[in-house]
Amino acid sequence: MSDEGGFERRSFLASAGSLAFVCGLGGQPLAASTASDVLKADTAARAIKRPKTVAKDPVDSLTFETPQPQPGGQAREYWVLARSVTWDPCPTGRDEWMKHPVPGRRKFRAFVYQRYTAGFAQPIGPPQMPGPTLEAEVGDTIVVHFRNGDRHFGQAVTMHPHGVRYTPDYDGAYYGDFTRAGGFVAPGEEFTYTWEATPDSVGVWPYHDHGPNHVINLSRGLFGAVIVREKGARKPDVEQVLFMHALLPQITGNRVPLQCFNGRAFAGNTPTIRAKVGSDVALHVFGADGNFHTFHVHGHRWKDSGGADVDSPTVGPNESLTARWTEDNPGRWLYHCHVFAHQDAGMAGWYLVDP
Repeated sequence: MSDEGGFERRSFLASAGSLAFVCGLGGQPLAASTASDVLKADTAARAIKRPKTVAKDPVDSLTFETPQPQPGGQAREYWVLARSVTWDPCPTGRDEWMKHPVPGRRKFRAFVYQRYTAGFAQPIGPPQMPGPTLEAEVGDTIVVHFRNGDRHFGQAVTMHPHGVRYTPDYDGAYYGDFTRAGGFVAPGEEFTYTWEATPDSVGVWPYHDHGPNHVINLSRGLFGAVIVREKGARKPDVEQVLFMHALLPQITGNRVPLQCFNGRAFAGNTPTIRAKVGSDVALHVFGADGNFHTFHVHGHRWKDSGGADVDSPTVGPNESLTARWTEDNPGRWLYHCHVFAHQDAGMAGWYLVDP
């Protein structure tokens, strides 16, 4: 099959994964199926002012203390900036697996979380999608100094975690008239979230924007991972976070959806993972859009949470799984989504194992 014919097939398959989504802003639902719809949603989000909290129920007037680490635990501090960046999902311009160029417009305005040194003195590495992985052990608190550093979109954003324990003050969610401080961080503002790593928090979890325009801003890249380990647990030799998600035409301006791992599409652009025989390997896989995905690694299988051997488990929206094994199979391997429309639209990458 020629490159041209191959991509026509891929374009057809990719179009099957094109999704519209609905967000509610300003008291009315807005369909976000076109670029024009997204612009309208952005305009509505910019117009939303900080809510004056209404105490409609006694629970709305409750006050809470900031949690502290448990004995033997520590406060693990992070400085995280939300900012818009120019993002290229296919920086090589090619699919290295199927050997064809990726046509059409690629660069677009993304929205990402970026880690900084203390006091937001300087960035730690370039902007990435997903945002920084936040790590803790049982008994710790995760203290996130969050700044909305974006002026391009001009709207409030937040950080909302899964899996950890928090009070309503640190929920990081916009609730309309019932919004607390951490649920509305306007451009230029800062807020410090404090989350607890409790025994039932052990695992891998997503965090993401949950501000007024969170459905669209999550689709632009405002998401990341939290990893909570048992006290003193050994880290894997190879550990990789992989978010499976689509960058949709109404967000990117491209004519078809790009199906991605970590904001990148097609092998050679998606993360290339390296291990060697004998390594303890852990791949933490998340569903980061409205689709269901299946995660497959050629030449490998692992045990799921119930102890069954699997090689193509499913992850749904904001679900996660960990594929973990001791490496014993050297060579070049492909990892990908086994929903073929997603695989052929870019959701694939390389796993390289040295002897």
